[in-house]
Amino acid sequence: MKYRLLLLGLLALLLTAACSAPPPLRDDNLLHDDSLITNQPCGAPCWNNITPGETTWNNAVTILEDDTALENVQTQQDEETSAVVAEFQGVGGSPCCQMFSETGETVSLIFLRLAPDTTVGEIIETHGEPAYAIGSEFAEDQAIVNLLYPDIQTVVYAFTAGTSVDLTEDSEIVGVLYMQPHDMELLIQTSNLHAWEGFGPYQAYAVTNEEFEVTPEVTLTPTPEG
Repeated sequence: MKYRLLLLGLLALLLTAACSAPPPLRDDNLLHDDSLITNQPCGAPCWNNITPGETTWNNAVTILEDDTALENVQTQQDEETSAVVAEFQGVGGSPCCQMFSETGETVSLIFLRLAPDTTVGEIIETHGEPAYAIGSEFAEDQAIVNLLYPDIQTVVYAFTAGTSVDLTEDSEIVGVLYMQPHDMELLIQTSNLHAWEGFGPYQAYAVTNEEFEVTPEVTLTPTPEG
């Protein structure tokens, strides 16, 4: 599944900036949502009463359209497959979020760009430590560390101000990806990931980190999908 590449940098909603200065990953106009730490109205991988792999597409779209905290819900059908995507945003905010179905029948994933209201420390207090992490640079002063929680099929995106700073408990969360169980398994099998070893330099979790001589514990496994 090509959408698993969302792991490597929140690129799905940011490609339009490729020819200009990159937009800030920290943006107060993005979605304000603290359900990752409150588990309300449901806990991960459920978001807003939508669970990837369980909730039907039509019901999920209705939930988005009926939510008074959201607006501009727009769906688009792929012309060559059954895949369909819905884009939406918080009321008065910037475009932030996508919901995707591979089959058009059941939700496959939910991807949210979040305002920096929540910290890594709060996530760990709620869900425990992640199993894996991997860093990806976005701009000279912007990078993210992707934190993987396989048990709840969730990837959490933590912001760092470049690649020369530390990931700390105060690092802010700027995005989250909720997935189906088999897609999380595929993501782990086909990605170079580092086992979580606690807070520390961004470079300890970077995709390439020769200075720290860290070898990813999970290596790339070829699949029929490439």
